[in-house]
Amino acid sequence: MSYSIHSTLQDLLSDERAKAVLERHMPGASSHPDLPMAMHMTLQQISYYPEAVEAGLSQEKLQAIDADLKALG
Repeated sequence: MSYSIHSTLQDLLSDERAKAVLERHMPGASSHPDLPMAMHMTLQQISYYPEAVEAGLSQEKLQAIDADLKALG
């Protein structure tokens, strides 16, 4: 399966390689207390929330995550 910022968190977190990408860019993302509410959302969708921006999910970081996810093949 190929991954990108358009993949759901559920899909990303179910693959250890994709999960590692998220953790590398956003340490603690896989154990965030609000995670259950966002499992069916994509990173792109999440990035529009002010809380995500405050947590450091900038458009630049989002693009870096996307590149790393796509490199997984």
